[in-house]
Amino acid sequence: MIRPSKPEDFDSLIALATASGLFNPDQTQMLAEMLRSPEKNDVWFTDDDGNAPVGVAYLAPEKMTDGTWNLYWIAVHPDYQRQGRGRALLAHVLQWLRQRGQRLLIVETAGIDDFDYVRAFYANNGFEKEARIRDFYEAGIDKVVFRKDLTQTVG
Repeated sequence: MIRPSKPEDFDSLIALATASGLFNPDQTQMLAEMLRSPEKNDVWFTDDDGNAPVGVAYLAPEKMTDGTWNLYWIAVHPDYQRQGRGRALLAHVLQWLRQRGQRLLIVETAGIDDFDYVRAFYANNGFEKEARIRDFYEAGIDKVVFRKDLTQTVG
């Protein structure tokens, strides 16, 4: 079941972030801070197994734009991966944004070999690679930006 996240989910979502291996401890701490004090327009969707969250997507509007959003975080606990949950979360996010007349979704990820599967996930879900910023996160770790036009017909 995909639903908006609730404050009682926060500890489980931080545990999910840690288990995913996508975030270092400093990043996990930043995620915890974001969870505990989200901005008014930030949105968290949680996919749960009836007991606790096993997947999450976090998005927010891009300031000073018209209808552009950033998908900051999408993760599924390793025990629940390869079951279509990430794809379902992403589909839910896209539908939610389209229903609200939004135009563009941006995703950023690291350009390292360990994240090949992440970039493939976005490409396989209709995102286009838009840019690569060399040495963005640190020396040797590029940022890769993907975009999804939400005004195109779903098909």
